[in-house]
Amino acid sequence: MALAPELDDEVAALLRRVGQRFTSGRRAMVDALTHLDRPATIPELMATSPGLAASSAYRHMTVLEQAGVVRRIVLGGDDHARFELAEALTDHHHHHLICSRCGAVDDFTVPAKLERAVSDALDEVAANTGFKATDHRFDLIGLCANCANG
Repeated sequence: MALAPELDDEVAALLRRVGQRFTSGRRAMVDALTHLDRPATIPELMATSPGLAASSAYRHMTVLEQAGVVRRIVLGGDDHARFELAEALTDHHHHHLICSRCGAVDDFTVPAKLERAVSDALDEVAANTGFKATDHRFDLIGLCANCANG
């Protein structure tokens, strides 16, 4: 499947800003993230792009992360970081549910009223400490439904 033209153009522009091209391998990684629609490990992404060497996949993700195309989600005790498209490309602010047993990561959103209240509270904390916040993220850590019931 091809990327939406708007997303394709945005990714290419982000890569150009850091002196990189939107190669077929990088395109395959972005395409896989788009279609999985959840944070994924590099091995999971490689499974959707047969023929892509592991070393290339890791290099592609490093460049995509440096360009601001993807965001890395690092989980304590997990062997693999997960990646997702940067929110600037998806216009979808969300948080994560992280299973401490199997490592599954799923997205969740909160009602707009709660998101505003959290953002206001964090802005106040930042103002009181002199910290210049640019974003926030929350992860709920526990057991997914499969692990909780298993």
